[in-house]
Formats: sequence, C-alpha cells, structure tokens
Amino acid sequence: MKKTFLVAAMLLCGVMVFAQSEDPVIMTVAGQPVSRSEFEYSYNKNNANGVIDKKSVKEYVDLFVNYKLKVQAALDARLDTLTSFKEEFLGYRNQQVRPTFATDEMMDKEARNIYDSTVEQIGPDGQAMASYILLSLSPDAPLAEQNRQKTRIDSIYTALLGGADFSEMARLHSDDKGTAIRGGKLPPLTRSQLQEDMAAQLFSLKDGEMSSPFLLPMGYVIFKMHEHKYLRPFEEERPDILKWMESRNLRDAVADRRVKELAAQKLGIKDDIDNLAGEQKAKMVEEEKNLLDRRAAEMAESDSDMKNLIREYYDGLLLYEISNRTVWEKAAKDEAGLQKFFKKNKKRYAWDKPRFKGMAYHVKNEADKKAVAQCVKGLAFDKWAEKLRTTFNADSVLRIRVEKGIFKEGDNAVIDKMVFKKDTTLTPMKDFPIDSTYGKLLKKGPESYDDVRGLVTADYQEEMEKAWVNELRKRYKVVVNDDVVGTVNKHN
Repeated sequence: MKKTFLVAAMLLCGVMVFAQSEDPVIMTVAGQPVSRSEFEYSYNKNNANGVIDKKSVKEYVDLFVNYKLKVQAALDARLDTLTSFKEEFLGYRNQQVRPTFATDEMMDKEARNIYDSTVEQIGPDGQAMASYILLSLSPDAPLAEQNRQKTRIDSIYTALLGGADFSEMARLHSDDKGTAIRGGKLPPLTRSQLQEDMAAQLFSLKDGEMSSPFLLPMGYVIFKMHEHKYLRPFEEERPDILKWMESRNLRDAVADRRVKELAAQKLGIKDDIDNLAGEQKAKMVEEEKNLLDRRAAEMAESDSDMKNLIREYYDGLLLYEISNRTVWEKAAKDEAGLQKFFKKNKKRYAWDKPRFKGMAYHVKNEADKKAVAQCVKGLAFDKWAEKLRTTFNADSVLRIRVEKGIFKEGDNAVIDKMVFKKDTTLTPMKDFPIDSTYGKLLKKGPESYDDVRGLVTADYQEEMEKAWVNELRKRYKVVVNDDVVGTVNKHN
C-alpha cells in the first residue's frame, strides 16, 4: 500500500514539474504567481498589428507589474465583494458562457420551427409580389365623385392595356403616396394579411397578370401580380435562417431557455418555468447561476484563452474601480489640488500665441448688443451662459446667439475680425444680423486652471498615478523571473 502511494506521489510530482515547465511563473506580485501564458495573452493582445505605441517585452513587464499591483490593491480594498462589481463581472462573463448552452442541434431545431411557422403563415398560395394603383374613394362619397373616380380608373386601365408602364402610371396617379414613389410596389403579402375581397382579387392573378379595376371600401384598385413566391425546401433555406437568427441574437434566447430547462430539471421543478414566484423562483435563479459558474470553470480549464479572457474581465473591472476612486475621479474633484498643481506648473500651459477668453454673439438690434455686454459684466466666466439664457432666451423667442469659450486665431470668424484684426469676410447670421464680441485677450497664457482644465486635470491625474504606483511598489513585493521573460513568445 505504501509503495503504491509512493509511486503515485512520484508520478504526481513529475506531472507538476512538467506542468510548471510548460507554463512557468513569469513573476510573483504580492505573493501571487503570474503564469507566462497570462502575460503572453496580455502582451500579444495589446501589441497586435495596428497598435501605434507597441512595447517591447521588457517595456511591457513594468506596465504589467503596475497593472497587477493595482488589481491587488483593489482586492485588498475588498472591491470584489461589492454587489455592483459582482453583477457587472457576471454580466460580461456570461456573455461568453451563456451562448455555449445553445448547441448546433438546438439552433437547427429553432430554425426548423421558424421555417415551419413561416410556411404556415404564408399558406399554400405563397407570397404575392405585386404592385397596385389606388384611386381613393370614401364609402359615403357623393355620386359625382364616384363617377369621376370610376372614369379616371377606367382611363388608366385603358392606357395600361395600350402598353403604358404600370410603375409610371402608379407614380403619376396612385393616391397611396407611400407606394406611388416606388411605382406602386407593395411589400410581400400573404392571403392572411389581406381582407377577404382584396385577397380574392390578388391571388386569382397569375404571374405577370394584371387585374381589371375593382372597387374596395378604400377606393378603386388595379393589381399587377409580378410573381407568387414560395419558400424553398428547408435545407436550402436553412443557411439564411441561421444567419438571420445570429443577426438577431437568437442564440442567446435559445441558450437562455436551455439554462432554465436544465435548472428546472436539477431542482425537479415541473411547473411553468416562465411564471415561477417566491421560493421556487429564487431557487431557479441560484441554480442558473451555478450552471453558468460550472460552465465557465469548464471552459477556463479546457481553453487557456477563455481563462485569460475571463480573468481580464475580472481584473479589468477591479482596475477601473480602484483607479477611479484613487486617481481619476478623485483628481477631477480636487479643486484645491488642481489649483495648486496649476500654479506650480503654470509655465507648462503657456500659449505660443494670445487667446481670447470671451464670446462672439449675434443680436437683432443695437439695444441688445449693449445689453449683452452689461448682462455679464463683473460675472465669473462660468456663470455667463446661464445668465444670458435666463435674461435673453428664457421664453420661446430667441433674442441672441452666442459662442462662448477660449479662442485662438482661426477658431471663430467674428473673433478673428473684431479681436485679432484679421481681414475676414463675415456672413451675417440669419435673423441675427448684428455681430459683436465681449471678453479679454490673454497674451501670456491662461489666467486660471479653469482656462485649461482638461489639460491640468489629465496631468494632475498622471502625477497622482505615478505617486500611487510608487507607493504600491513599496507596499507589495514584486519578483520578476528574467529567465522566463526571455522565453516569451519563443517557446514551442
């Protein structure tokens, strides 16, 4: 017994060594080993053809370490326990997992159901591919109107018999303007879609045949049957039906149904699974989740790309959440920090040419021209828009048009001419013929970080991220196996 156990242990050890050599650990971050295959998956995905800023493997190691450090920080902050995180991750993961419950056989069966249903709907007469000319006539129309329309339809019919083009006559005379522009062409029609008297007239025609004028409740009609269209045998229609099903994401619907059926079988539920309530419904939801969890584990075990993709979803969501809390949103809302950063780095945001901080505006009369400037005088720049809207455009009648912002030469024709003194031809705005400007010329650069808020915020975020990464590298131990790094994408 001991000998058998020892042999098994030796074999197991051999298997473990073999597995390690097949996919060795390329680095350990905060005590967590990272396999070469995971690193390769990320490196190859982010350095594929078409990527502008490609990195060498060595350059990418540092980026990947930083990525893993941030994910570990998120795990230590227990962000993976948040309900919002769990729901979002499972939503992404299940988009990959759920469709696998719909086998090709199931899709074929659903395609057959669609085919049979369509055949039944079309009926033995097939679909009519037809055109028509309609001369509208209400049931209570006076006799004179009835006679006039009857005379018109008869003359149209005579012209058609004499060789006039049906589509051209429809365009000229049909009162159904929606089909008239298409030469009277109707969508494919089945007998069940039409009133009995109309269907009788249309489906009595042979391919290429035209009806004589006849009266329906909506008026006088002439039909032309182009052809009777029938579905081909299922095997011939099958590829097109399957393609249509995929385009409508019907595989997801088939898969969802299958998951419900499997969950019901597991729980022994034989009731209508679409109308469960209370404890039964809760059990079904839990069992469906278990099924998806097991399938995801099976897929990850058998497909390394799927395993890495699922991990990428998981880590990526954690990375986004921790980065947003620690850097992105935090920096964007830190007014004092932004102001301090701007003052410290003001030279970085200097302009090579002056900018105009203000507005170009267009009014209907001289009185409003002066009133606009007086309206915003003394107000903070970010308050102008609301003040102007409530003062001049509060009701349904617009009195002014305004373009507000920080402008350089070439941004706005009115400002180019009136502020930068360029020889520019202005085209008066319709209904607002008087142009003017109000604001100040900034010659040395922005006067506050609000003038370049986007740039300052991005730079401040970058500085905060660098400090954060430095702190994470001090907090967590990182060991990179350089020998394994040298084998990336170079092994069999």
